[in-house]
Amino acid sequence: MPTRRNLLIGAGAVTVAAAAGAYALIPRTLPPARVFAEDGVAIRGTDPVAYFNDGAPMTGSAEYSHDWAGATWHFASAENRDAFAADPLAYAPQYGGFCAWAVAAKSELFSTQPENWAIVDGKLYLNFNDSVQETWDTDRAGFIEAADEAWPVITADL
Repeated sequence: MPTRRNLLIGAGAVTVAAAAGAYALIPRTLPPARVFAEDGVAIRGTDPVAYFNDGAPMTGSAEYSHDWAGATWHFASAENRDAFAADPLAYAPQYGGFCAWAVAAKSELFSTQPENWAIVDGKLYLNFNDSVQETWDTDRAGFIEAADEAWPVITADL
């Protein structure tokens, strides 16, 4: 006959297994695409031009949108939209807005958060979270070099 202790241990194991199973269902990488876009909107709707002009991420608006590279990009103003439309490669994040560290270190496509960013040599790089950003910041040049090599391989079949 099961004891109260065995029942509690069993319940804990089921909870852990259920949590692990739920975690396994959460995609750790995103489906293949050249641009990180949720529901077709690039980089979580953040205005890529704002990183350069305002030195911070700004939420864009569908009112000021532009379609480029298979995604819809949102901007905080018509001026930012027009600047992007005139030269998207000057403003678009590297590696399609996917996590720069994951491209470099894992050769995988991971999502990004608007607050995890850096401009290096005039190019925008985004990362997955604060911890990944801290790691990436320890060797930006090395990670950029590795990601530059990995990106063509990762996107070869896209």
